[in-house]
Amino acid sequence: MTDQPLEPLEPLDTLEPSGRGEERQGVSGSEPQGTPFGDEAAGRLVALEAERDEYLALAQRVQADFDNYRKRALRDQERLVAHAHERLVRELLPILDDLERALEAAGGSLETSQRSDAHEEAKLVEGVQLVEKSLRSALEKEGLAEIETDGAFDPHIHEAMLTQPGNGAEPGSVLQVLQRGYRVGDKVVRPAKVIVAE
Repeated sequence: MTDQPLEPLEPLDTLEPSGRGEERQGVSGSEPQGTPFGDEAAGRLVALEAERDEYLALAQRVQADFDNYRKRALRDQERLVAHAHERLVRELLPILDDLERALEAAGGSLETSQRSDAHEEAKLVEGVQLVEKSLRSALEKEGLAEIETDGAFDPHIHEAMLTQPGNGAEPGSVLQVLQRGYRVGDKVVRPAKVIVAE
């Protein structure tokens, strides 16, 4: 091979027809639309549009899947937080019960105690009341609510420990609460233990 510069090619418009008397097609600007070259371009355009639509549909599906994943992850996170709150409340409820029992016992002993000890016991009771109120307040901030026990027995939120004659109370109504019940949000953490009228 030699390193000679190449001569520029002549434009197609200026070329002479072939020696056999044939005219070249596809060279002049007056080509009819129905030629094979036009059909090929139209077919290629249709194929590209179909490919574009396929990619668009795929992108929309991916976006919808991602939105569904994000919503599911958010729901799972909320469920985990709610479960953690419920577990914490469940562990602290016995402490709240003990404080309430201590206050009830202290109230009874204050009435029977001597005058000199009554002042010191009153201070102790006041301290226990403050602890009980602050614990109850902290649990209420976590969503704790006491289950209602007025009215009719509801097996979804009450646990019947025993039944006894109502002495005028309507059958199936709650006569006495043995242990308070609580819920966190809509979920019952502990049903109220009650005595039900026969």
